[in-house]
Amino acid sequence: MKFSVLSLIGHAPHPLTGRLPAPADRFAEVVETAVAAERLGFDAYAVGERHAGPFLSSSPSVVLGALAARTSRIRLQTGVAVVAILDPVRVAEDYATLTQLARGRLELVIGKGAEAGHFALFGLDEERQWDLQAEKYALLRRLWSEENVDWEGEFRPPLKNVTTVPRPYGGPPRIWHGSATSRNSPELAAKYGDPLFTANAIQPRAAYAELIAHYRERFAAYGHDPARARVAAGSGGLLIANSEREAIARYKDLYEAKVAQTFQPQLAGRAGYNTPFRTIEDAIADGPQLIGSPQQIIDKILGCHAVYGHDLQSISVDGFGLAHAEQLETLQRFAEEIAPVVRREAPSTLWEAADAAPDAQDAQDAARDGAADGDAGGYGR
Repeated sequence: MKFSVLSLIGHAPHPLTGRLPAPADRFAEVVETAVAAERLGFDAYAVGERHAGPFLSSSPSVVLGALAARTSRIRLQTGVAVVAILDPVRVAEDYATLTQLARGRLELVIGKGAEAGHFALFGLDEERQWDLQAEKYALLRRLWSEENVDWEGEFRPPLKNVTTVPRPYGGPPRIWHGSATSRNSPELAAKYGDPLFTANAIQPRAAYAELIAHYRERFAAYGHDPARARVAAGSGGLLIANSEREAIARYKDLYEAKVAQTFQPQLAGRAGYNTPFRTIEDAIADGPQLIGSPQQIIDKILGCHAVYGHDLQSISVDGFGLAHAEQLETLQRFAEEIAPVVRREAPSTLWEAADAAPDAQDAQDAARDGAADGDAGGYGR
């Protein structure tokens, strides 16, 4: 198992005290956390993208650029880049620039996003979100793998003989597809032979397991080697204590106040927006949240792995309102007491030499994709 740390750069008043940090202080905390994650041996650090609600992550490429300047080893990811609302030319330019700044350490996780209002904000029709996602992703792939691109589609003006610059460092970066509630993202990932990043943050485990099973089935149906399918999983936040009893005593008020603060009544009938695990006891017993003793958290991750078969586990430490010093302590405890056990019990070749090396299957995938889409391939390794 590999491990990443995700921040959506939340900027809501503390659920118990009402304190609201200055935006500059939140950004400084994100940078410090990423530096600590690298020092502690985490494999990746991800920044989300939100354009509504109490978040400061409207420009993830800018934040990741700052992280690239302060780190040297850790991979940098989006979580997710909302390709469905963005211009693929701009995405290609911004993130190719970031691959150069990070010298190839960038991987994108893309999706249509978890904010119901951002399509209207950008003048787009939410009813067409999956069409937007599919078309814009197809163009992004071509812009990164080809030069002198001619393009005509439904959602942007045509392109004629376009080569975006800079070119990605070392070739197109790996692109994961974020998935939360619909089969559309797993389907798109499977079509291109790309990896899947399941949210695993709000719903019961069975809901995410069904989407992962669909991805693996369709991955093989599209002619890709099933052994090459990669899956990552998020979590609903991380709170570590010495025992379950201590976790409940220490974090119950905080957890349940945060659940109440983030509840969106206007979206109560839509999957993926409001957690059904409204008490900390329910979250510990059945939710995706990683709350409890180190052994409880190890058991929950390995339980998910038995169902998901995932290679990468994402955690978040800044979602519940912990003081920044406590966030860093939580990261350290995870790195020292939890990660080594899970790495041993659920080994993965993700981001190791064999994973990065092209092979015959890459060539076959590229040829097939090129015939179908005019795409030079090279993605999803």
